[in-house]
Amino acid sequence: MGDVLLLLVTGSVAGLFAGLLGIGGGVVIVPVLVLVFEYQGLDPSIIMHSAIGTSLATIVFTSISSIRVHQVHKAIIWDVFWKMTPGIILGAWIGTLVADALPSDILKLIFAPFLLLVAIQFALNKQPKPQRSLPEKKGLIGVGIIVGSISSLFGIGGGALNVPFLAWCNVSIRKAVATSAAIGLPIAVTGTLGFIISGWKSELMSDWSIGYINLIAALSIISATAIAAPYGAKLAHRIPVVLIKRIFAGLLVLVVIKLITS
Repeated sequence: MGDVLLLLVTGSVAGLFAGLLGIGGGVVIVPVLVLVFEYQGLDPSIIMHSAIGTSLATIVFTSISSIRVHQVHKAIIWDVFWKMTPGIILGAWIGTLVADALPSDILKLIFAPFLLLVAIQFALNKQPKPQRSLPEKKGLIGVGIIVGSISSLFGIGGGALNVPFLAWCNVSIRKAVATSAAIGLPIAVTGTLGFIISGWKSELMSDWSIGYINLIAALSIISATAIAAPYGAKLAHRIPVVLIKRIFAGLLVLVVIKLITS
């Protein structure tokens, strides 16, 4: 019961920040799932794989919830979304293959510093200065491959990469957040399918799992994020988010410390 309550709280926090900052919520969900799966006694060799795959499954629903609200404000740049999607899908598939090939301990070792970099980015609240316009279709596909690969490897929605990139390309921050939320959907769908396939024959997963996706954990988080994400998206159009970013950064630092010492 305690595990489910923790997952519900995690889903609420992740959903709120997903809608507010254009992130998929994976930077919160993955570390918590690692701790929960360790406590439940899941085999250490697949803990990170299950945490990443399950996180991506929840982001499918988080993205849909956020997209619905951002679309009301007409903030999503669909042209950018469609041009990046082929690269996103290819990159996300590559990321799942790399994750499947790496031991769980190595995934954990590279996830912690990545999380710390994300925390620093949010704490400083420094977006790259707009210096150019959006690249053509081939350029956006190339960016999509990079974003998709990194995102599916770490179980995130790509907002930590997409928002700074779009801001650098002279896209307003609110449209960057909204478009990033939309781009998180193909990342999550492709990554989820990849982790289902790669973990399909694993005999180490617990009951109620499909591949590396833990269904009980996913459903617990999804039920909370589905409620919280729209509120975060609404707040993104009403309030300055600098303070929220710094609070979020502090939370990530605590998560990194716990992840390293667990």
